[in-house]
Amino acid sequence: MTTKRANAVRVAYLVSHPIQYQAPLLRRVSQEPDLDLKVFFASDFSVRGYRDAGFGVDVKWDVPLLDGYQYEFLPAIRDSGKLSVMSPLSRGIFERLRGRNGERPFDVLWVHGYATANALHGMIAAKALGIPVLLRAESWLGDRVRSGSKLAAKKGFFRVLRHLVDAVMPIGTLNEAYWRRYLGEDMPMFRMPYAVDNQYFQQRSAEARKDRGALQAELDLDPTRPVILFASKLQERKNCADLVAAYAKMSPGAGIEPLPYLLVVGDGEQRAALERQAAATGLGSIRFLGFKNQSELPKFFDLASVFALPSRHEPWGLIVNEVMNAGLASVISDDVGCQPDLVTDGVEGCVFRTGDVDALTHALRRVLATPVTARTMGENALARINQWGFEEDITGLRRAVAHVTGRLRES
Repeated sequence: MTTKRANAVRVAYLVSHPIQYQAPLLRRVSQEPDLDLKVFFASDFSVRGYRDAGFGVDVKWDVPLLDGYQYEFLPAIRDSGKLSVMSPLSRGIFERLRGRNGERPFDVLWVHGYATANALHGMIAAKALGIPVLLRAESWLGDRVRSGSKLAAKKGFFRVLRHLVDAVMPIGTLNEAYWRRYLGEDMPMFRMPYAVDNQYFQQRSAEARKDRGALQAELDLDPTRPVILFASKLQERKNCADLVAAYAKMSPGAGIEPLPYLLVVGDGEQRAALERQAAATGLGSIRFLGFKNQSELPKFFDLASVFALPSRHEPWGLIVNEVMNAGLASVISDDVGCQPDLVTDGVEGCVFRTGDVDALTHALRRVLATPVTARTMGENALARINQWGFEEDITGLRRAVAHVTGRLRES
């Protein structure tokens, strides 16, 4: 790890469990000589392996989750192996923030998420010690329907939360609007984009090109035909059923296969229903490929001409970041949270109205109108994602830490 300066700002990061998307960012933050980061996890279930409710399969991530940064698993009070308001729940954050075994206290607490007992416990502990709190979360205003009493309770909760938080780090445009609504226009905000390890995905995508022919042969794909790719959990809110319906509409006539293939990567509660729906179309160009681990995904990105994510209520959609790093155009619904920041209709792909199958069909046809159209949109996607990565995250984090501590150069 990077040698830290004697006066490095000590940053504690409190999060529920090791998360595959966050691990490379934490390694990058740890390279800053004047930021002394230590991560405190409430649970290790993602390291041990667990059954993912969304994918419906046992998952053990094949990327390193704990390498390259300091961390500690806090003593557990409750750990069901699932995420909820009361689980995982841990103890000991107060004494660790205060400093143990001769260590000086932490200078700032960064918390991921706010709607759990564990996150609130950490914030209250920091406030009791006079340590400023930075908050980052995925929330947006595309909220689920709530009763008047629940909305009133939510507003009351945020009035309390406002006093526990010194600054927030919005992940994008819609998240920033959420904080302004609930925490007020005067809440300090420092953009820390929701990013993936761009370098990793670009490297893996380049490597995948060498083996493209072998994978096409394995999947019995004609290399002259384009490919539509879906890669996500097969849950109802991911709306893959609309994609299957839209694909069927791309058939030029009864019993005639559409020009593109449709590859569905992922697993989950909707898989059986989706396979029945696909079989009912009578089309033979739909492939269900099951769950693929993170390191495997780039080879499927490489096969594709366009990626489709027709989700409802998708707070961000990090898979879109990943496919953009492969130079792949995206067709996404207007209910995908990353859309205002990453995909402009007709530039990096196409955007359609959620739940409108005809609009989804039209969007797919627009991207696939010619090979040049899809390729140009993919090139635009790669250029855009290159401006939305970990270096922008570091800038945002440094600005936030400088604001709340009065220390550290902002850039």
